[in-house]
Amino acid sequence: MATVYEIVQALSQAAANAYDGAHDADGEAIKAGLKREEGNPLIDKRVMDGFGVKFHGNMMTLSYQSEVQLKEVYANGFESDVESQMNEIIKFLKKEARKLGAGSVSLTKEGEIDIRVENSSRVRSWVTACMTYKIGGMEEVAVVGEATEDKLAAGWESFMKQGGYGKRAPNDKRPANSGKKE
Repeated sequence: MATVYEIVQALSQAAANAYDGAHDADGEAIKAGLKREEGNPLIDKRVMDGFGVKFHGNMMTLSYQSEVQLKEVYANGFESDVESQMNEIIKFLKKEARKLGAGSVSLTKEGEIDIRVENSSRVRSWVTACMTYKIGGMEEVAVVGEATEDKLAAGWESFMKQGGYGKRAPNDKRPANSGKKE
């Protein structure tokens, strides 16, 4: 069984290996399930899309961004299309993490997908989507939001007991009244 460090490192490396134009050891183009991988890059219009991962506790947040046209946004099934795109990315991450030595990694959805569509003009629009996944096999990780023991409390209390406002240091040679204002 892989450690927490190995799982997070493998998933991070798998995401880093999906850059645009990446090739595997055999010279084959890496397919991460993105729209930019479809078609001929020399004659087709390039689609700008990509993804990133963030980790917090035993959770991973996958964020996906892509260029879209407004007719795609208003079409039926836009949300399901974005969600299926993210599912393809998750399949890629699991497969790559297995290759990188993390073993079988399970990622289960937590909550609903958060999709946001923005535009800068009537021509340019983009979508950003976020989904949180629980990473299986990471039991020894502290869950975000749980109460933890305060390891600094004893040291802080002893520091505060050492002195305070109103006591003078032994090397203070000023006259007793010099700090008072008239």
